[in-house]
Amino acid sequence: MRFTRITIIRSTKPEKKDVNKELQWFGGTLGLFNLRDKDKSCFRIFITLLNGLKSNQQLTSDEVAIQTKLSRGTVIHHLHKLMESGIVIKEHNKYILRMDNLEQMVDYIKQDVDQAWNKLKEVAKDIDEKLGLK
Repeated sequence: MRFTRITIIRSTKPEKKDVNKELQWFGGTLGLFNLRDKDKSCFRIFITLLNGLKSNQQLTSDEVAIQTKLSRGTVIHHLHKLMESGIVIKEHNKYILRMDNLEQMVDYIKQDVDQAWNKLKEVAKDIDEKLGLK
């Protein structure tokens, strides 16, 4: 069974003048970056993978750790979180973003959400029928 953690957080979109703030908003809206991440470790890893995508480069956890100046343990923790969310995949011990660009990523996440929603509705209908609520 494939497991994907999907989190969507509604917040005010920043002005389009600062790409860094837009990227923080993007990841925050997907529940990737939270207040407990004081040194923005997950954001730094996300940006490193995004830069890897731009240069068509797959990165090992060690390479990500070196580029972000984070411990390998911290990098592995956040890479697992990003894989749980479905936006990072691991191929041959290297990590890459799941899609070729952020717009594709949003579309793919929407497909995941739609599938989860349809399954939830199907189960809810079944339970309603078993409980005589319909």
